[in-house]
Amino acid sequence: MLSAVERKIEQFVLDLNDKEVTALYAKLPHGKRLRAKLILKIAGESLTVIKTAAVVEMIHAASLLHDDVIDDAFVRRSKPSLNALYGNKTAIMLGDILYSKGFFELNNISADVAQIVSNAVTQLSLGELKDVSLSKSFNLDKEIYLEMIYQKTASLIEASAGAAALLAGKPKDVYMTYGRNLGLAFQMIDDILDITSDAKTLGKPALHDFVEGKTTLPYIYLYAALNEQEKTELISLHAKKLTRDEEEWIQSKMREHQIIEKSYFEAKELIEEAIELMNMHGEVALSGIAKEMIERDF
Repeated sequence: MLSAVERKIEQFVLDLNDKEVTALYAKLPHGKRLRAKLILKIAGESLTVIKTAAVVEMIHAASLLHDDVIDDAFVRRSKPSLNALYGNKTAIMLGDILYSKGFFELNNISADVAQIVSNAVTQLSLGELKDVSLSKSFNLDKEIYLEMIYQKTASLIEASAGAAALLAGKPKDVYMTYGRNLGLAFQMIDDILDITSDAKTLGKPALHDFVEGKTTLPYIYLYAALNEQEKTELISLHAKKLTRDEEEWIQSKMREHQIIEKSYFEAKELIEEAIELMNMHGEVALSGIAKEMIERDF
């Protein structure tokens, strides 16, 4: 039923009666629609559920538009980003339009669903701000990193699961815990892939996060594993354009200390906890979505 979600998003965009917005939206990559899949799997395929999934995907698309501007990212899924094609102002305004339309449509679903989703968007924005602030220096605090990725990524996946549970008459808190774990693991895997994937697969240069000043989980673990001289070297490379030798040094140290394996194990543990929780509530079908979060190459 993802096709029904796509049609509903297109209808919402067409409702705006603006040819430029329609043309710009058509340029956006659809992605895997993991949040929509999650909502449909939990709550079924009623019109209200499809509308909720469409709104969440519009909000996610808006957040990516803003994220690309914040990160000066000119590639999204191996294609030029909207800000690369039309400039930052256009990308920001399209994001604002999608956010606004999404919130408008939430009012036609239910007050409880609207509250869960709108709170997640607040968290998402707080996470974006924290991400920008953290990029100004090398962050050594894992708890701060986890808080940031919860807000920036996991909060909307958590809200998707919670909203779907409300619509289906299922225990909201249980499904929100499941969604939170999925979201945290999803971002951890994203951060790992930034190091392990080639630029063609990733759709952006490898080690892009570190160059942008982001200290993700693998770098926090790597720093802890290095000797004092190596720690100084790693910090000196933070938030700067890396040479090929510098990239290779970072990646060789990751291999030497098995940092990727350690980071992946942490994401895998979160997914296993989520699957076990759903199995306890008879939701065996949700295992596939959980596994899809970490068994991917971009």
